[in-house]
Amino acid sequence: MREVEPLRLAELTTLRTGAAPERMLEATTTEGLVEALRETWERGDAWLVLGGGSNLFVGDEPFEGTVIRVRTSGIEELPSPHPGRIRLRVQAGHGWDELVAYAVEHGYAGLEAMSGIPGTVGASPVQNIGAYGQEIQETLVEVDLIDESTGAISTVPAADLGLGFRTSVLKHHHGSEPARRAVILSVTVDLLIATERVVRGEQLRRALGLTDDAPVPLTWVRERILATRASKGMLLDEHDPDTHGVGSFFQNAIVSAAQARSLPAECPRWPVAPDLDTVTVIPLSSYEGHVPAAKAEAPDVKVSAAWLIEQAGIRKGFKLPRSRASVSTKHALALTNRGGATAAEVAELARFIQSRVHAEFGLVLQPEPVLLGVEL
Repeated sequence: MREVEPLRLAELTTLRTGAAPERMLEATTTEGLVEALRETWERGDAWLVLGGGSNLFVGDEPFEGTVIRVRTSGIEELPSPHPGRIRLRVQAGHGWDELVAYAVEHGYAGLEAMSGIPGTVGASPVQNIGAYGQEIQETLVEVDLIDESTGAISTVPAADLGLGFRTSVLKHHHGSEPARRAVILSVTVDLLIATERVVRGEQLRRALGLTDDAPVPLTWVRERILATRASKGMLLDEHDPDTHGVGSFFQNAIVSAAQARSLPAECPRWPVAPDLDTVTVIPLSSYEGHVPAAKAEAPDVKVSAAWLIEQAGIRKGFKLPRSRASVSTKHALALTNRGGATAAEVAELARFIQSRVHAEFGLVLQPEPVLLGVEL
């Protein structure tokens, strides 16, 4: 590790907000990252681990602590216990889209729908990133991480990370502390060895315009996804202000089936698959001669936050008077910094959108990025 001159976080985050922290360290190896973390924890500093800065909304006041920039990289191929599959162990600082490109190029399927998502591999399980119906939890095997409380390094199975819709036990929830204060050092995924595959997910099939079950090349899927993201301003571009944000600022809303029925029929929605692994075991003796009636509950439904925003009267390109923050001109779900916007301006716009959607539909949209020094 090495200590470097602190940079403004506005220069290191894609939403471009945030002042310089008190102290900044940089780690290019796993050993250096571990050293930086243990040294910072021993000092008792407040701390922030920063990868690509693409899922972070930082407030305007200087961060009073140490920012540790993770610059590690590397992909290691490992055998999988499952025939026809391979495992990749990837360093936390490796670029996420670089990993997806590597997998597609080598004929490893399972990540291609998440092409173009910015940020680093180490952040992917924290957020349980996903796109077009594909999520990291589908291929994630385990992570190597270091715990703040002990400084110990351990390998943690994916099942122990509390992965949910854009969340995990490692994520800060709108100002609260995560359930486990730890930092990911590496990520291991298990992928299918195949240069083409049948696309099953409804969202992905719709995005790709597929109408039959013929296998399609991974390279074709990646190219189409990248083109789609670019058309929505979801690929980082220094010269395009529509990309100066955190991608989707709000999560698609997860509602009950009953709530979904109360929304207009034209609101895009997708079923959230029930947990088929959850089984209740009832001792035979408790039946007392009869079988209790099973109560079937309809699965939750994911509804389009972008549709809700637009139907609440917030159009693409919308901004509040005298504000330098605006909704993207390409996608209603992205809030962007049009040049010099403060975190306060972005937050004001986000709160206005939340209030309009709540007034129109009774739903409170939840922010997708991690919030640091800012509240909605």
